[in-house]
Amino acid sequence: LCDECGQFHLLPDNHLYNFQDEVDDELICHICLQPLLQPMDTPCGHTYCFKCLENFMQEYNFCPMDRKKLSFQQCHKSSLLVRNLLDKLLVLCPFKAECQQTMQRCELEAHLQNRCPGFKKYKAELERKKNPFSKGKEDLPAKVETNPPKDLEVPSGGSLLAAESSAAAVVSLGTAEPGLVNPAFEETEEDLPQRASLVAETSTIEIHREDPEEDLGMRIVGGKDTPLGNIVVQEVLRHSVIAADGRIAPGDHILEVNGVNISSVTHCQAVSFLRHPGPVLHLMVLQEKGFSSKTVQQDSSSAPNREVIHVTLIKKDRSEPLGIKLIRKTDEAGIFILDLLEGGLAAKNGKLSRNDRVLSINGQDLRQGTPETAAQIIQISESRVNFVVLRQPGVQLSDSVDDGSTSNSSSSSNGGSPVHHRRRLDQNHYRRKSTYQKKTVSIKKEPKESLGITIGGGRDNRNKLPIYVTSVQPIGCLFRDGRIKRGDILLSINGIDLTHLNYYEAVSALKSNAASHSVVLKALEILVSDPTDLPVDIKEQSFGWSPLWIMWLGLPSYLHCCQDIVLSKGNVESWGFSIVGGFEESKGNQPFFIKTIVPGTPAFRDRRLKCGDEIVAVNGVPATGMSNSELIPMLKEQRNKVTLTVVSWPGSLV
Repeated sequence: LCDECGQFHLLPDNHLYNFQDEVDDELICHICLQPLLQPMDTPCGHTYCFKCLENFMQEYNFCPMDRKKLSFQQCHKSSLLVRNLLDKLLVLCPFKAECQQTMQRCELEAHLQNRCPGFKKYKAELERKKNPFSKGKEDLPAKVETNPPKDLEVPSGGSLLAAESSAAAVVSLGTAEPGLVNPAFEETEEDLPQRASLVAETSTIEIHREDPEEDLGMRIVGGKDTPLGNIVVQEVLRHSVIAADGRIAPGDHILEVNGVNISSVTHCQAVSFLRHPGPVLHLMVLQEKGFSSKTVQQDSSSAPNREVIHVTLIKKDRSEPLGIKLIRKTDEAGIFILDLLEGGLAAKNGKLSRNDRVLSINGQDLRQGTPETAAQIIQISESRVNFVVLRQPGVQLSDSVDDGSTSNSSSSSNGGSPVHHRRRLDQNHYRRKSTYQKKTVSIKKEPKESLGITIGGGRDNRNKLPIYVTSVQPIGCLFRDGRIKRGDILLSINGIDLTHLNYYEAVSALKSNAASHSVVLKALEILVSDPTDLPVDIKEQSFGWSPLWIMWLGLPSYLHCCQDIVLSKGNVESWGFSIVGGFEESKGNQPFFIKTIVPGTPAFRDRRLKCGDEIVAVNGVPATGMSNSELIPMLKEQRNKVTLTVVSWPGSLV
């Protein structure tokens, strides 16, 4: 229970009050549809609650009433007269059974803390639950903890094992083979001397929070239960802890959280780890640095205690990709295996390993080579591709290919650093199967009774989202009914279609129909095969509640809002993005997703594509049902211009 209003509500949301009389419409916030709290005036003459406006401005840049351009910095506190009028509104004590007092709204907090027998009884009961062995002691006033901290738990009962890992062993980054997942790196022989290699670096970043409960302020996509595989930063929110630190950027891959390897966990598990409170957070991230022509002379092929291994892969035809992703290191010459695509030819063969250094392919010396050179050799090979690789002792191959397990140890991805022991989640991974169900809710209500919900989304949102429920407050008829839940997609109210409305239009439709004696709501609920995998809300988010990214993926296609993005490039440029997904015999049809966007490339400069965006079509040709090897040639054929039709869902907020 909240100390100030005595009712249950989310920490970032407004306080809740039981008003004695109907409140004048001029004193109502047109975002939450409740009497104003900490009122803020806009330059265009409208007034909203401070928290409502602050949360709204995180997603939009206009006034909810007249849609005029607006920033939060332009708004100011309402006049003292308006604030006093609101403070003097009469409210009822929420503890009706023990207390029937009526008072001004501004007096409720003092009443609860000092005079209310109901709140005192509640606090005493709470104290007894916290300290069951101190029954004889006098009950002392104590602040009620609405969200007590919880110990970090491994989802699904998994245990933490000590294992050796590094960025090169755990990150799945499409950087090198044009025929695999990366149309960004198409080569011709005349391009090759001019093209530099893609460089990526790993680093450990220490994030400090004055408030251990404060959100990090970034959106993430990916997870082992999605085609993306790794956890990727989609967006960094302004004025957040991460933004203030300045070292993490969109496109970064998060490899570890406080020493726990999250490269092989589901999306929901990664969200749980990143939402866990604490004053200090250690993140290991892999960051692409763009293309570099830097030549490193160091040759580690003669290093002691290393093993030379010969591996031959047989392609069914010349165009078949091997499923190998290659990369350069910043301080060590040569090419290294960064990842083996699950289900790919190399992974099925099982003899190559992450972090192997490639010495030669088909007899061509690559000790000072580049990933692009290696990719070209692989592409022109008819059937047999012979690898000679260098492996440091202790590097283990995957125990199993089918379950998607990964190598647990390798040398550091930054060259000669020693191997560090780190914890790794031991669990079986699965592909999430999201489904949805429609529901129709009919309610009889009093004309003045509120629906008691807050909403988000709208087709004017930058992600063009459908309208969804952000909270069901315990003062309205929908809370009493219990069928509408947070996260539900609202389809219609009393026959009025909500799926194509912007935010303000949806608020108006809900408000006007809430005055009726009966309300019929049609909604969509996203169902997951294993609800226990969903992250526990350890703390409420200061940036406002929003659905997880993985929940949006379960929506039917008629609720998708596509946009066309046209990219242009020069003859010797790469597009600058990599893709994953597509049809696989073992998994069936999967969406294509943008996995990486390389700094300094056309895709990066355009700013509209984001990691986690779903590619629906290329130049108007639907991508549904295509395999990776079918879509990539289409992208390669576009020499100077390509039109991508994408659906962009907001990442999960942590």
